[in-house]
Amino acid sequence: MKKVVVIGPESTGKSTLSAKLAAHFNTVWTPEYAREYLDHLGRPYEKDDLLAIAEGQLQLEREQAARASTVLICDTDLYVIKVWSEHKYEDCDPRILKEIAAQECDHYLLTYIDLPWEEDPQREYPDPEMRQYFYNIYKDIVIGSGVTWTDIRGSFDEREALAIAAVNRLLPS
Repeated sequence: MKKVVVIGPESTGKSTLSAKLAAHFNTVWTPEYAREYLDHLGRPYEKDDLLAIAEGQLQLEREQAARASTVLICDTDLYVIKVWSEHKYEDCDPRILKEIAAQECDHYLLTYIDLPWEEDPQREYPDPEMRQYFYNIYKDIVIGSGVTWTDIRGSFDEREALAIAAVNRLLPS
């Protein structure tokens, strides 16, 4: 089974793209566990919550991997938690870093910031400069990961076509 991770800044269509890819490839996708966690938290998140979110993300991914067909689509991975932790708290829990070192991915789909910002109570950085800042961080991550990646930009239809083509290249004919 191949694992494809959709990664990028907030409000760049990751969840929409993940769902569309899962439907196209007749498989399942792993949503971003942080959304569910924060919806039920009842207070602003703190640094310690990031470890719980990481553990929940890994558990959800294991559950979905058991149900996946030839490909598992993941709407994020632990790099996103690392980026938020380092940005907000200036470091990252070593247990999260250890899990990042152990995580596997066959291909990253890096979503660009060319979609309009959509307001959401869980999103924090709508200004274009911060969106570009985070995009650059994620681009550095995927380049440094040693894993193949595809830059995903354009309209929703263009993004979907680029992503489908990228995933098709991973799968046997």
